[in-house]
Amino acid sequence: MKTRIFALALALMLALCCMACAEGTLPLTEEEGASVSMLAMNSWYSTVDLSDALLLNELQSRANVKIEWNLIDPTIYADTVSPMLASGQDLPDIIQLPDTDNNMTYLSTGMFVKLDEYMDIMPNYAAFLEKNPDIKAMLTAVDGHIYYVPQTVVTSTYQPVMMYNMPWIEKLGIEPPTTLDAFVDMLRMFRDQDMNGNGDPNDEIPMSVMSAYLPYMFGPAFGLDLVSGFYADDEGVVHYAAYESENYRNYLTFLNGLYNEGLLEVEFTSLNRDQITERCANDLTGVTYDFSWQMSTLYSAQYPEYDGTKGIIVGAAPLSGDYPGAYIGRNPVSGVFGVNSKSGKIELAVKMLDYVMSEEAQDLYVWGMEGLTYEVKDGNRVYLPRCTEDTIWYQGLGINAPNMPSQQSAEATAVLLAPWHVQAIADMEAPYARAPFPNVYSTEDEVSTISMYLTDLTTYVDERAVAFICGYASIEDEFDSYIETLKGMQVEELIKVKQAQYDRYAAALK
Repeated sequence: MKTRIFALALALMLALCCMACAEGTLPLTEEEGASVSMLAMNSWYSTVDLSDALLLNELQSRANVKIEWNLIDPTIYADTVSPMLASGQDLPDIIQLPDTDNNMTYLSTGMFVKLDEYMDIMPNYAAFLEKNPDIKAMLTAVDGHIYYVPQTVVTSTYQPVMMYNMPWIEKLGIEPPTTLDAFVDMLRMFRDQDMNGNGDPNDEIPMSVMSAYLPYMFGPAFGLDLVSGFYADDEGVVHYAAYESENYRNYLTFLNGLYNEGLLEVEFTSLNRDQITERCANDLTGVTYDFSWQMSTLYSAQYPEYDGTKGIIVGAAPLSGDYPGAYIGRNPVSGVFGVNSKSGKIELAVKMLDYVMSEEAQDLYVWGMEGLTYEVKDGNRVYLPRCTEDTIWYQGLGINAPNMPSQQSAEATAVLLAPWHVQAIADMEAPYARAPFPNVYSTEDEVSTISMYLTDLTTYVDERAVAFICGYASIEDEFDSYIETLKGMQVEELIKVKQAQYDRYAAALK
C-alpha cells in the first residue's frame, strides 16, 4: 500500500514538474551566467541607449538569462543589417529582421529555426498563436512552418479616421455627415460661410487632407480597398481596386467633382501635417483625416480654448455611398524576430523568445512597474506624471522599446488620452474597422512576378489618379484606355499571384 502511495506521489510530482515546464516557469535556466546574443534596434531617441534599460534588465533577471545586445540605430537598421544577413557569418542567437521577410529572402536560405517544432517549450507563444489565428496564418510560410515571433500593432483602433471641426458643425446646427451627399453639402457650407467668425467669409478651407489619406477616406464608400490595393471580396475572390472599372471610375469622378468645386484644394498633393496643424491653430479648416491618435494630442491642442474636457477636432463615423463606410486598418505584424539556425544555444534562445511573449513580460514591457511608472486608481492603471512629462526618462526605461517582440496595447494607449478622445474612438472607430489584405509569404515565382510588374503598375496608377482628379486627363474620354493599359501591364497576372497568396492564408486560417 505504501509503495502504491509513494508511486502515486512520485507520478504527481513528475506531472507537476512537466506542467511547470510546459507553462514556461522561471527561471528559464539554473545555469549561472547563461546568456544569449541578440541583434535588434536601439531607441528612436538618439539620447537613449536600451542596452541597459531598467525594465529590459528586469526581464533578463527574472529569466536568469543575460542578453548580449548588439543594438543599431533604427534609421540605419535595414541598411546595416541586410548585408550582415546576406553574408550569413558571425550572426547572434536572436535576430530582429530588417523587414517582415514576406519575400522569404532569409527563410529560403535556411537561416532561421522552425519555431513550430519547438512549441513544446514555447507555451506562451503557442497560446498567443491560438488566440490570434489571423497572425498565425500570416506567419505561416509557404512550407507550412512558422519561423518568426512577431512584433504587433493594434489594428481596430488608432487607425486613420475622419475628423471634423465640431464647433463649425455645431454653428451650422447639423449632425456630422454619414453619407457622401451630406458630406459634400457640409463642405459647401464650410466654403461659403464665415465659419471661424473673423469677418472674412473667404479664408475658410473646407477640407485639409493629405493626398495619401484620400483612398482611406473615400475608397470604402465605393466598395474599394485602395489602401491595400488588392483585396478579397466576401467570396474570397481577389480584386485590384484601381482595376475595378465601374467603382473606381465613380471614385475618381467624385474626387474630380470636389476638386472642381474648390472643396479639394488645388495643392492637395503637397499638403503636409505641419500645414494642417497651422490651419487648426488659426481655425481655418473644417475637415481632416489622420491617425485617430492626433485628435487630442495634435489637432485639438492647437486651439487656445481647448482645455482637455471637450474635443474640437473630433473623429466621426466613416462615410457611406453605394457601399457601407469602413475604416481600413493596418496589418498587425509590424516586425519579426527569429532564432539563428547556426546558434549554439538554440533551445535557450527559443525559450527566451517565448518568455518575452508571456503575459508577465508583455505587462512589464508595456506598463513598467507599479510605483515607478504607474499607479492603480479605481481599479484602473494610470501612468504616473513623469511618464508623460519626461519622455527621455520614460523611453530610457525600455517601455514599448523597438528591440523586443512587443504587442502594442490599446489599453495602455488609452490612459494617455483625454476621456472624450477615448470615448470617440470607441464610438466611431472600432465598430467600422476592416482588416486590410493580409501579409502573406511569397513563393519564388510570385516574387519574380511581383518584382517585375508591381512597382511600375503602382506608379502608373498613382500618376493617372492625380491626372483624373485634377482634370489633366478626361475620365470620360481616357478612363477606358487607362484600364486597357493596366491589362497590358499584367495586372491580371498580379491578381492571380495575390489570389494564390490569399488562398494559402485562408487555408492556414482554417
